[in-house]
Amino acid sequence: MTAPDCYACGKEARFDELPPRECVVFDQYWRVAHVFDTALPGWLVLLPRRHVTAVHDLTDAEAAALGTWQVKLSRALREVTGCVKTYVVQFAETEGFAHVHFHIVPRMANLPEGQRGPGVFELLGGPEHEQVPADQADHIAHALRAQLLRPGTAPQSP
Repeated sequence: MTAPDCYACGKEARFDELPPRECVVFDQYWRVAHVFDTALPGWLVLLPRRHVTAVHDLTDAEAAALGTWQVKLSRALREVTGCVKTYVVQFAETEGFAHVHFHIVPRMANLPEGQRGPGVFELLGGPEHEQVPADQADHIAHALRAQLLRPGTAPQSP
């Protein structure tokens, strides 16, 4: 089930055509993408593969996989980016982005104090020249995929 005016659903409808940054890894319930308008390399979103606008509407199976994904992505980001921790945030309030999505944000050791915690959202939506270029996001996606797909992990890749 998808919604026509939903950004995440629009991407899901083109699943087989997505570049690495839009489909880092996935399973039957979740897809991972690198955020498109961030200045912070490695900023990910974890999206349900069906249209859901509230966490309480996740199925039990989606909810069970959610925690595993959040931990695996946090571990992979630590390995790939060297971050000291990750932030996990969910609002889904912006017009066109009401589809539930969890931001998995690498908190780097050198992140300025004012951009820590909720201030990290200052790194979204800035000028295009400050945003992570598509080729760099694809490179990060490949590195994360390799980390996540080591033997003993469940996610798939396209």
